[in-house]
Amino acid sequence: MSHVFHRSTRSVPLTASHGSGSVIFDKSGRAYLDACGGAAVSCIGHDDTDVMAAIAEQTGKLAYAHTSFFTSEAAEELATVLSASTFHQLPKVYFTCDGSEACETALKMAHGYHRERGEPQRTHIIARRQSYHGNTLGALSAGGNMWRRAIYGALMLPSVSHIDPCYFYRGAKQGESPEAYGWRMAAQLEAEIVRIGPENVSCFMAETVVGATLGCVAAEVGYFKAIRDICDRHGVLLVLDEVMCGMGRTGTLHAFEQEGIVPDILVVAKGLGAGYVPLGAVLCRQQIFDSFRDGSGAFVHGHTFVGHPVACAAALAVQKTIAAKNLVQASARQGDKLRNLLVERFGQHPHIGDIRGRGLFVGLELVEDRATKKPFDAVLQRHAAIKQAAMEQGLLIYPGGGTIDGRQGDHILLAPHYIVTDSELESIAVLLSRAIDAVMPC
Repeated sequence: MSHVFHRSTRSVPLTASHGSGSVIFDKSGRAYLDACGGAAVSCIGHDDTDVMAAIAEQTGKLAYAHTSFFTSEAAEELATVLSASTFHQLPKVYFTCDGSEACETALKMAHGYHRERGEPQRTHIIARRQSYHGNTLGALSAGGNMWRRAIYGALMLPSVSHIDPCYFYRGAKQGESPEAYGWRMAAQLEAEIVRIGPENVSCFMAETVVGATLGCVAAEVGYFKAIRDICDRHGVLLVLDEVMCGMGRTGTLHAFEQEGIVPDILVVAKGLGAGYVPLGAVLCRQQIFDSFRDGSGAFVHGHTFVGHPVACAAALAVQKTIAAKNLVQASARQGDKLRNLLVERFGQHPHIGDIRGRGLFVGLELVEDRATKKPFDAVLQRHAAIKQAAMEQGLLIYPGGGTIDGRQGDHILLAPHYIVTDSELESIAVLLSRAIDAVMPC
């Protein structure tokens, strides 16, 4: 009997024994090709010797020191690396333990910034429907995933509203160009700011490329430039959540690089520590830091394990490995190959409506009818059935339901390791095809 409170109270998952490269083995010795990095977390392989050595070395020197007393060399060096990765446009870094905590921190940082500047009434958060920003209450409130929010509705923050996502496949009007659609969606933000009153709005939070809720949906060209302009004109902070899509996952180190903008606050996690340690980070502009320094002098926020020396040392080694092995470029290159393989195999599949994504962050939307885009009945749980069928084939994928509106729609998310080989990409396509055909034969 398991004494662990597992995600499902009715079953106990398989026990993972060990990992090697892009493969995880269960305790019986069966191999599973990890085509999703867990939840787009693992990205440099499960047995990188440099990272393991860095963890051992840091543990040997200093396992823990509370940040009210000390900083650490590992935290300082990792912050320098992250700041430099934005060309010091986001020069200050606040470490957290995971993505939810990082999003929560970003919202409180935005609130504190306005308060320090003498605008404490700026408390309203605007985000997007079908978004996900974490499971802590503030992050869950900002998130627009209806089924995740439903059970905790009574606990949600009151000063939050949502606009539509930039989701061309489902949202565009007949004959509307991608650019026109992007501008129309961005205009919703301006309308919402005006409705709430610009003087009351703290920030707009969005995933640069939407991950688990929509299945790797990138915004149309020009959308985020319009969003940046709207935020600037109204004094609203732009917070980009790149917990899932950042740190090389979409083919550039930061997903916002492909949008031609810089946010005011950036949230990263998952690929930061690559699964070796739990770690998140919030990067911000100098003016945000200065508002605290020149105001009260303190950001009233903190957790016991922020800036953990071992976690920072591990993440620093991960980032050095990514840079030394050109793995961001590999993500872009192998991502193109993966999408080509998927288009070749599923491009005309009657139950695959859309294949999308950037880098090694790829989504396939499932439909009952390709021509009309009609989704499957939600009761069928097609995404969950394909996940199970894939595991039976020795393939790990990350599926999602409620893609369209929180209830209807199914998708599959793929996020292989940046070290994935050509032969492994081919295996992903073949094994996924077998799983899909087992559940939804042509």
